[in-house]
Amino acid sequence: MKPPATLGLDVSRETKHRLEIYIDLLTRWNKKINLVSPNTLPEVWTRHVLDSAQLLSLSRQTSGSWVDLGSGGGFPGMVVAILTAEEKPDIQVTMVESDQRKSAFLRTVARETGLTIHVKSERIENTKLPPATIVSARALAPLNTLLGFVEQHIAPDGKALLPKGAQWEEEVATAKESWSFTSKVHKSKTNQDAVILEIGEISHV
Repeated sequence: MKPPATLGLDVSRETKHRLEIYIDLLTRWNKKINLVSPNTLPEVWTRHVLDSAQLLSLSRQTSGSWVDLGSGGGFPGMVVAILTAEEKPDIQVTMVESDQRKSAFLRTVARETGLTIHVKSERIENTKLPPATIVSARALAPLNTLLGFVEQHIAPDGKALLPKGAQWEEEVATAKESWSFTSKVHKSKTNQDAVILEIGEISHV
């Protein structure tokens, strides 16, 4: 499945080819494993690829470790790994996914695209990793729960990039009952009701 001409990603031919390989694999594997909702596949390039790509520009990172929690079908972690492979090779991406079949899919994508990434087939709370510069998670858990996972894996000066839907304000309010954190709100470029929360300095109240 080739990206539409209007995709808007300024990437090299090699990066574009890697993205095409990834989406072709996703489409095939999705028939047997629920990697993404089947009804989103016709819009996969905007709904999933572009939605994930915007996190990279918000990160402003050129090096360091990026940990993606609950990676599932690879959004946003695999998109970040593909986009940084050539332009920002000093960013090391690790994806944490407890489902063994989904982890096998992520490793297959890495092999077929020639990426150097780490896939941890473990529950997030049991995973031991060095503190990460960036932590991301998409459609994983309510913010109140998510911050517990993020706190476990983020460096003291790191930040989390967390896409959230229309109920994001309620999630932030609930999370502030249990957590202290800084936050910036970035409007999503792919969904007018969604945002990306940029969060740091996380601690339990």
